[in-house]
Amino acid sequence: MSPIGSNLQAVLRRIEAAARAAGRQPEEIRLLAVSKTRPAADIEAACRAGQRAFGESQQQEASAKIAALAPLGLEWHFIGPVQSNKTRPIAEQFAWIHSLDREKVARRLSEQRPAGLEPLMVCIQVNVSGEASKRGVPPQATLELARQVACLPNIRLRGLMTIPAPASEAERQRAQFRLLRTLYDTLRTQGMDLDTLSMGMSDDLEAAIVEGATLVRVGSAIFGRRTAARNMDT
Repeated sequence: MSPIGSNLQAVLRRIEAAARAAGRQPEEIRLLAVSKTRPAADIEAACRAGQRAFGESQQQEASAKIAALAPLGLEWHFIGPVQSNKTRPIAEQFAWIHSLDREKVARRLSEQRPAGLEPLMVCIQVNVSGEASKRGVPPQATLELARQVACLPNIRLRGLMTIPAPASEAERQRAQFRLLRTLYDTLRTQGMDLDTLSMGMSDDLEAAIVEGATLVRVGSAIFGRRTAARNMDT
């Protein structure tokens, strides 16, 4: 097995252990392999080891990889900021978007989603830490945006996503994830048909799973560490 394949299996074991420790079934948690900045060969290696869903954050870079790897039939998730002038290729090429934070962008994605494709699955990005450097809607604005998105055709609102502030202590990690879970539960009580909590990365996936994550986004623990600053995949 390749090093990437071995890393992938190690991450899956971490997910299973965290789920069982939290009294959950491992099957409740999906793994998204964050492949941004990684070459197509790395994605192929992960695919050979059984991984099917991959996350990208730059549309132009992703488009080239999606085309090159089309025969593999992979599931592509967009996890970066969605620029208004890039909505058409994103709507055409991706199955999921985790980083929706504006009604204008949601409307453009809905209008530009090709009729022959399944609805585009979306998560609203919530800035639970309040950091100015982080994108996402503030928690108090999430319900309004969710109602706007839920009314649009050609996209389906699946849940919420967050990138927490870095924290080494498990309880500090859990507190931020708990805030998103509480918000998620509140939206469900308001009639929102949600089923996805996209939270948890290489360094904090255990804390996220304890707090209810249904999808974790893992890059460096699968593909190796990068020198770039912490982002959605670390």
